[in-house]
Amino acid sequence: MSQFNENGATHVNTNSKHGAAYYLLQVIRVIVGVLFIFSGLIKANDPSGLAYKMEEFFELWHMTFLAPYALIFSIAIIAFEIIAGVAVLLGYFFKQFAYLLLLLMIFFTYLTAYAVWYEYVNHRELKCGCFGDCIPLTAHQSFMKDIILLVFVILLVIGRKHIKGLFTRAANTSIMILALAFSIFIQWYVLEHLPFVDCLPFKVGNNILKKMQPPPGSVPDEYDYVYPMKNIKTGASKEMSNQEYMDTGWKDTLNWQLNGEPKQILIKKGNNAPEIKEFSVQDAEGNDLTETLLKEPGYNFLFFVKNVEKASTHNIEKLRALFAKCEKSNVGFYLLTANSKEETEKFIRDNKLNIYYYSIDATVCKTAMRTNPGLMLIKAGTILGKWSYNDYPSDIEFSGEKLIIKK
Repeated sequence: MSQFNENGATHVNTNSKHGAAYYLLQVIRVIVGVLFIFSGLIKANDPSGLAYKMEEFFELWHMTFLAPYALIFSIAIIAFEIIAGVAVLLGYFFKQFAYLLLLLMIFFTYLTAYAVWYEYVNHRELKCGCFGDCIPLTAHQSFMKDIILLVFVILLVIGRKHIKGLFTRAANTSIMILALAFSIFIQWYVLEHLPFVDCLPFKVGNNILKKMQPPPGSVPDEYDYVYPMKNIKTGASKEMSNQEYMDTGWKDTLNWQLNGEPKQILIKKGNNAPEIKEFSVQDAEGNDLTETLLKEPGYNFLFFVKNVEKASTHNIEKLRALFAKCEKSNVGFYLLTANSKEETEKFIRDNKLNIYYYSIDATVCKTAMRTNPGLMLIKAGTILGKWSYNDYPSDIEFSGEKLIIKK
């Protein structure tokens, strides 16, 4: 049988028998290839999500100069995961891809190890987004997953000479080109429209107000305080628990003194965190209108604008026409923005919108709507529809009390 080695050269397989180690290597190869393709496809459903996660790490590492390129990095990493997984399955230039995967896994393992360390030191959850928002993993789960994958990739590097190409060089190259094109196209489509599968709490069908409440029967997080103390006589430092400080620390002024501000630490993780946090809508005067908006029994369109300077004005005429129809039909239409009053009002003037606007947290804005801008329809706080700037509805009409959306 004519095959190709890791450099794409022709190889004739003369071995009719293989040991258990060989077949184990093939199983590992399939597992690694499938996992990388799966991981890439999950993230390709929402490349903006990975970009936001990268921005968070850049901020923690004091590398904010890289933040403007986060989306480019995200697209490149996702595309590489997919094509690398395909290459592993095909045995295409296996030596080169095996070493590239090893470098990538070393980086990913460091990343998840950092997240575990960060949570331990700062008592704050830091997710890595390894499988996106559709399959959320804790930092510890991600770290263990990466350790196992790293071992698998090391075994593939060691046994790279025993993995041959599945098809002819031309066929393998064609498949790789198709995989690359597909990985870029699917991400472009999602960025221009919206994720195929919305795994965020602001998905269609969810009630925002309900998602802001802790789940029934939930248990809150348990916190305690530690007090940094210094021994007056010996100069030794020590952190006292809240109980120890109350029992002896603050009383024993001859030996101990407070050496800094008390720190709050997480003792036991609860399960009462609401899915939607910090959703707060305020008018220009700072009045909170969150419940008023979410309890409104009628239909309301929410026009999310994360960044007015980068917001697309594509189909803005279509949006103006929809707004005019909403005014005639007594349907609410509000702009929710994470920008300043001056920037927002300039955006409204420049685009001739003449609509009411409310301020909203920037993180909530980009979680609620991945495109900038984007449109959401709600009724009594329940999300009924979401559209990117490429897909604004063309018209609306009522059938009885039901609002009908026309594309």
